[in-house]
Amino acid sequence: MHLLTAITPHGFGHAAQVAPVLNALRRKLPGLELTLLTTVPRAFLQGRIEGEFRLIEAAPDFGLVMHSAIAIDVDASAAAYRDLHSDWNSYLAREVERLQGLAPDLVLADVPYLTLAAAAAADIPALALCSLNWADIYRHYFAGRPEAAQVLACMETAYRGARAFVCPEPAMPMPFLDNRIDVGPIAVQGRAEPEELRARLPASAAGTRVILVAPGGVQTRFPIEDWPTGRGIHWLVSADWQVAHPDASSYQDTGLSFTDLVASCDAVLGKCGYGTVTECVANATPLMYIPRPDWPEEATLLNWLDAHGAALAVAPQWLENGCFDDLMASLDALQITACRPDGAEQAAGLLAGYLCE
Repeated sequence: MHLLTAITPHGFGHAAQVAPVLNALRRKLPGLELTLLTTVPRAFLQGRIEGEFRLIEAAPDFGLVMHSAIAIDVDASAAAYRDLHSDWNSYLAREVERLQGLAPDLVLADVPYLTLAAAAAADIPALALCSLNWADIYRHYFAGRPEAAQVLACMETAYRGARAFVCPEPAMPMPFLDNRIDVGPIAVQGRAEPEELRARLPASAAGTRVILVAPGGVQTRFPIEDWPTGRGIHWLVSADWQVAHPDASSYQDTGLSFTDLVASCDAVLGKCGYGTVTECVANATPLMYIPRPDWPEEATLLNWLDAHGAALAVAPQWLENGCFDDLMASLDALQITACRPDGAEQAAGLLAGYLCE
């Protein structure tokens, strides 16, 4: 059996969301042949997806064009969608040809609608899986543009044409769908070893709060060199940032997996993205979240995060001056109710059913 999975390369969130489903499916169907269609880096995929896979480095969609992890380039995004749909039939024909050449038994999209449209045209069964869809995102930002009706018609037709649209908790409402199937949260539970983590940090980190800085897969960097020292916080940041600060170190140097870091640190600093939100709640770790009030998925994610007692809002100026002192007392007062991340097993069961038809 051959599964083709198309993954939106808008950050790493879509890959992180679908990976536990693919791993659960592989446990049910050990002989599964897996092909990934995405430009998400192979190293990230190998760190999340168990077993062998074929990677085709192509992107059937782009999501949105970003200035940073939290700032959308609205004009460039609108232009990219306009260009795609001005030549929709050609793009669709190329994707149909690609799918016919690969000949999968099932297509899974998280959540490129062009792939779903091509699967329908090629008469290949397909499912969508995601907590959002690009039609509702597009509608939020671009509904007033002259080309919007044409773009939305293609998007909605593609999503409704899937055999099912699997929505992991917490998911956007998506009222236009009549093929929606809800499953539980999708997240990976790490190994909580805070003492082991601290033993791998510089001696200066002893007795401090350890906070993992994870703004998402889109390139974003905070001016940590300008943040104050000696505030009782040790920041874990990406080695790519090359931060020179006495209270910061590379999380890669700890040797722990990312999910083990989430489970072992005192808090995560990042945006309200699906994977960050669900992994924080699944591991009972507070999320110091950077508000994105213009992001249409934010209310759904934030309401769920807050319902589990894991949300702390970060003022934008704190990212510039590094003065998080006021937040530390609130951090200690949180009482988090962890979730049971059973969505991956539920979604894998649905996929196995279609593959074994």
